[in-house]
This record gives sequence, structure tokens and C-alpha cells, in this order.
Amino acid sequence: MKFGVDIPFVRLLGFDLQQFEHGLAQIDYAPQLEHHNAAGAIHGGVLMTLLDVTMASAARSVQPDSGLVTIEMKTSFMQLATGRLTGKGRLVHRSASLAFTEATVIDATGRVCAQAMATFKYVRQKADSVRAGGCGDVAASAD
Repeated sequence: MKFGVDIPFVRLLGFDLQQFEHGLAQIDYAPQLEHHNAAGAIHGGVLMTLLDVTMASAARSVQPDSGLVTIEMKTSFMQLATGRLTGKGRLVHRSASLAFTEATVIDATGRVCAQAMATFKYVRQKADSVRAGGCGDVAASAD
């Protein structure tokens, strides 16, 4: 399944969108050696990106023609993440311009590694712009 827009950073990380409907999203992720920290676990920044993109995808699933920008995000890391991971996100509430979301990253054994809540702002996508990031870094991003 495709994200609907080209997101170079997401492509670089190898995120694989599995679900994108009715305010729900699931992204599978097989980390590469370069995505690990010095302790041998997946870098926290990669986990935050997985959470961010998963939540943004859940929000975008009800309005796929919009882009999103991340307004705020709170992340909790429960334990070191290793191996294949899955991000599961859902749209908790939305207004005309904002989306309130949550997501969890679980490992292959079902352990919860990290959780997050975030608020996103819906924005118009620019047809001629490159959608960079899946994280709200660019007003026309695909979060």
C-alpha cells in the first residue's frame, strides 16, 4: 500500500503502510543497522518518526487529500526496541482543522516499546511541491 504522496524520509527508512482507513493506520518497519544507536537498539528518533508518521496516517485516512503538520507530540519510551516493529495509530478526535491522535509501537513478540499522542493541523497540499518527511516538518507534508 502506498502513502499517497512521495515521502523521501519514509522511503529511506523503509516504512511499509499496511492499514490506512477509517481513522486507523498501521505501518510495519524492518530496521536496518544504520537505524540503531550505540546500545544496539533502534534509535529513539527513528521510533519517534514511526510514531509520528503512523499518527499522521491515521489522521489523513479520513481526509486523504490534505496534508498535515505536527503541532505537538508527547512520546513515552517503555523499553528498548529491537527487530521488526509495527506502529498502530488511531484518530481519537478531529475538528475542522485539527486531528488528535495516538499510536503505539510494538515489537515482533507483542511488547509495547513506545507510545505517543500528537496534535496535527490539516493543511492544503500543494500539487507542485515535494512532500518531505512524514512528520509535519513541511506545511505540505504527508504526515
